[in-house]
Amino acid sequence: MKFILTLCITCFLCACVNTTVQEVRERETGIQAGDSVVVIGRNNRPSHEETEIDFVDCVAKDLASGGNALAVVSEQDFKDQTFPWFEPRTAPVNIKELPKLLEQRLLADRLNELGIKYLIWLDGKTQRTSSAGSLACSVSPAGGGCFGFLTWENDASYEATIWDTDDGKTVGRISSDADGTSYMPAIVLPIPIIARVQNNACASMAKQLEEFLVNNGV
Repeated sequence: MKFILTLCITCFLCACVNTTVQEVRERETGIQAGDSVVVIGRNNRPSHEETEIDFVDCVAKDLASGGNALAVVSEQDFKDQTFPWFEPRTAPVNIKELPKLLEQRLLADRLNELGIKYLIWLDGKTQRTSSAGSLACSVSPAGGGCFGFLTWENDASYEATIWDTDDGKTVGRISSDADGTSYMPAIVLPIPIIARVQNNACASMAKQLEEFLVNNGV
């Protein structure tokens, strides 16, 4: 009976995610044969302001897959190939430091050698915004189990700034925001129903970036 009740709760509850994507275009874009892009995040030093590495990897992988896949240089390969400009001690702390860095002739030449047309800088993070409920577990000679109900909300907010490495200027910005509520009902066994806000923000960001870069029109 308890199993049936738990199963019913699971079926009726769903972790819904709301996603919003916004785009600001400043200049024309376009990808030619031999052009590649790189996605990097704000992770130059340990900080709660870092952009999660798995989010950066997710966007890069999504851009490199599908019917309109782009040539993407991985963040680690990019750092290795452009040593020492993007190492933890020398990497830009924020987007405002990028223009001066891209003006360096040696770095510009290296980016040209790698065929990197666009550098995509990601900033943002996923964080828990609220939580409610309680969960209690106990163990006895007759058995054990948990009872209760937990709920929490997460918000994933990211912004991508796209740089044209040929002239070191921005061509536009794309923001992706996703929020959702997760649940964990427990009748004997806790059953987490997770709202995958970061995954949704990643998929939306990558799709919009792909359309933005491929299309030439302003």
